[in-house]
Amino acid sequence: MTIQETIVIAIIEGLTEFLPISSTGHMIIVSSFMGIAKDDFTKLFEVAIQLGAILSVVVLYWKKFFDFKKFDFYIKLIVAVIPALVLGFLLSKKIDALLESPLTVSISLFVGGFVLLFVDKLFKAPTIASTEKISLPKALLIGLWQCIAMVPGVSRSAASIIGGMQQKLTRNLAAEFSFFLAVPTMAAATGYKLLKAYKENPELLSNKNNLIALGIGNLVAFVVAMIAIKFFIGFLQKHGFKLFGWYRIIAGAILLVLFITGYLK
Repeated sequence: MTIQETIVIAIIEGLTEFLPISSTGHMIIVSSFMGIAKDDFTKLFEVAIQLGAILSVVVLYWKKFFDFKKFDFYIKLIVAVIPALVLGFLLSKKIDALLESPLTVSISLFVGGFVLLFVDKLFKAPTIASTEKISLPKALLIGLWQCIAMVPGVSRSAASIIGGMQQKLTRNLAAEFSFFLAVPTMAAATGYKLLKAYKENPELLSNKNNLIALGIGNLVAFVVAMIAIKFFIGFLQKHGFKLFGWYRIIAGAILLVLFITGYLK
């Protein structure tokens, strides 16, 4: 990967990680269009730069993350992340195979768009407006919803937010809990990938150019993700999910046409 390609992919990660439009799906599609080879480092890079994105959540919500008096908050995050850890480990090979499929992303974007068009109407009577009122069973169910996003193009953010709203969380709290849940989820996924790469191909992490790319990618993803989170919360309060639904439908339809006509492989 060139420095320019590194920056582009990192911008895509930062912009889309916390929006309900699938960061993984967008990185797969953009990489395909740019002709970036799906070698071992590229696959590692697209996961590892999530560290920069999740750091933005910790910085923006530092008071919440470092309020050690509310220990139950951490317990809820641990409970919510368990399904992803278990299924991610058991299905890692199948998930890696799907990560190379632009067709899967196209279909997931298109179908998921219709879900977002109606999600605000489906869950109109929330009763939970603070993390203190999220029970452990509800946290676990939100974590199970998040696992749907193991299919590229679904969006971890969308799946966990919808899961939160289905459990009677307000729209804003569902989004914030999705951000919080991203930290242990993506930290675990990134740590697992880095450890696996170190054991199987240590040259990936000893190569100077690769380390520079990871450093630049994480920095760019961090800055862009901070901007994206602030935008998303403000937009969500005023407009809901409908615009994101239409974006997914249009993007998915275009990508399906490009795939059918052979422009996207």
